[in-house]
Amino acid sequence: MHSGLASARFPRAAKYHPDWLRASASGGANPLWLAEWLAEALGLEPGMRVLDLACGRAASSIFLHREFGVQVWAADLWFDPAENQQRINDAHVEHGVFPLRADARALPFEADFFDAVICIDAYVYFGTDDLYLNYLARFIKPEGLIGIAGAGLMHEFDGDEVPEHLRAWWTPSHACLHSAQWWRRHWERSGLVDVAVADTLEDGWEYWLAWHRAIAPDNAVEIDALEDDGGNSLGYVRVVAGRRTDVMPDPPVPPFPANYTPQPLLARG
Repeated sequence: MHSGLASARFPRAAKYHPDWLRASASGGANPLWLAEWLAEALGLEPGMRVLDLACGRAASSIFLHREFGVQVWAADLWFDPAENQQRINDAHVEHGVFPLRADARALPFEADFFDAVICIDAYVYFGTDDLYLNYLARFIKPEGLIGIAGAGLMHEFDGDEVPEHLRAWWTPSHACLHSAQWWRRHWERSGLVDVAVADTLEDGWEYWLAWHRAIAPDNAVEIDALEDDGGNSLGYVRVVAGRRTDVMPDPPVPPFPANYTPQPLLARG
């Protein structure tokens, strides 16, 4: 049914050459599989402005433009936008995919600019912050969409205790992984969005495992953890929400100008 690079579950992604996908790999998940899965719940239409946040090597950005006709801003902090521009040019989509270097917490866009923001297997690195959705929502049009897909938990751990079979792989940074229901509550409590979808990919752990066997076969610790877990705790999580029209994000805190005036440090007497 699937290898690490192609799957009958994702027919759009299966059209792309395995060597191109290998050369475009930038993380622990097949970006085209997750982008196709996420797009199933987004209702993308040609001409939409989409921010592909933390896009890595922009494979998902190229895919979304080619498959759905959307205009994509491919933003990433770590990967060189010049390299991504070459990849975009070679795919002949330079008229519809625009790479840039950007920090997820310092985005260079106008308010209400995007019809949708998507993030593939990266939102956990900044989006668990209680205030981040308020920051991101200002760049999405009212009734615009935000969608994430990536590694997560099938359920939160009881008592926050990591299961024994995952401890060799688990590091402190994995505390950012959460379940679909955790993300639903996390977003809904902001009052800024209505969550339409919060679910998991059927047999998602098998897709996760297949990708690592194909791209990072020496990553024995993670491969062993996935095999031992068998989908009980680990898999892929998807969340899609629409920005509400009756609630406005809080405005950013304005910078405070320097206004230092020397004064005596201690009271006399």
